[in-house]
Amino acid sequence: MPEPVIASVGASPLGRTDLPGRDLFSVALAEAFDELPDPADLVEAVYVGNQSESYEHQIMYGTLLAEWAGLRHVPAERVEGCAAAGALALRHAVKDVRNGEHEAVLACGVEKMTSAGTSGATDALSAAFDRAIEQRSGITAPSQYALLAKRYLHETDATERDLAEIAVKNHANAARNPRAQFPKEIDVVTVLESDPIAPPLKLYDCAPVGDGAAAVLVTTAELAAELDRPQVRVAGSGASANNIAVAERDMTDIAGARIAAETAYEEAGIDAAAVDIAEVHDAFTVCEAMLAEAVGFAPAGTGYQSYQAPAERADGWTDVQLSPSGGLKARGHPIGATGLLQALEAYEQLTGAAGDRAVEGAETALLLNEGGVADAVTVGHVLTTAEAP
Repeated sequence: MPEPVIASVGASPLGRTDLPGRDLFSVALAEAFDELPDPADLVEAVYVGNQSESYEHQIMYGTLLAEWAGLRHVPAERVEGCAAAGALALRHAVKDVRNGEHEAVLACGVEKMTSAGTSGATDALSAAFDRAIEQRSGITAPSQYALLAKRYLHETDATERDLAEIAVKNHANAARNPRAQFPKEIDVVTVLESDPIAPPLKLYDCAPVGDGAAAVLVTTAELAAELDRPQVRVAGSGASANNIAVAERDMTDIAGARIAAETAYEEAGIDAAAVDIAEVHDAFTVCEAMLAEAVGFAPAGTGYQSYQAPAERADGWTDVQLSPSGGLKARGHPIGATGLLQALEAYEQLTGAAGDRAVEGAETALLLNEGGVADAVTVGHVLTTAEAP
């Protein structure tokens, strides 16, 4: 069975841009294929993560980006799972290579969120909620996550200051990331005094709206070696869908994330303690806290300590470093591209290309990308430079 590896990555600028989605993709593609053969000479299939057609009134993104990459007559599909779309594109590419269906597959993601304005982005994101139970009430993504945050603060010893510290940590990481939408440090007071969005969540508890694209080349270890590219094994992959409506599930037990991560761990032959770095779906600061527990890094009720140094955390925590890119919170969250931006960060960390933000000695990473509220759909991947067990 072929072993899927990531052999190259690329991304566009993140944030508010003048570029349409196809041009954002072209920038990401150009970086990913720098010093490689033309995509038309290499790529055999394309998967595109894209959350909503409402931003640019555009569907058929698989065909569009295949055309934009100069590819003809290859399988090309758009995949959708709200904010998990990028990771789903990566999962499809990995499965194609592992199954021997294709030797080189392009997983990419793109979103042009700013074209719709704040109201348009809010409406597009709200389409991920249950229509009958939630959408018609007017509830928004921040208010949904505020419900989770209030419950989490009630059930644990976490405080609003702890959530603010997570934002501070992720901004500090983003300050060392040249790709970040917000490469600047902030302090706790700035977070706590920022405008309330949906109490207890404030402006700096929330990931931003932004544009962006990412491209990841998934291929075989043999072809990556022929191309003379640094390679990272995709050792495990898992996915899980929970109920779409928050009203139908436990607000602080992110079961879908736990299942997706455990499936990826089992496939990779590791446990949570083997993970050195993790890019988790911190669309809001409380997400990082809850996901740290769900994927096995932290004992129940202590995930909010993710901002602390490993030696300062509660007993039972692993030594993992979370969101070295700055996470969705500060690196940026262009919905369809987010899961692939997580893969990009892991690839750069594990191949020695992360510069000042490099986590020393890192050789195994977990990617955890979610769509809908919390774990309506969750995708996990284990990436590693370690040899297969």
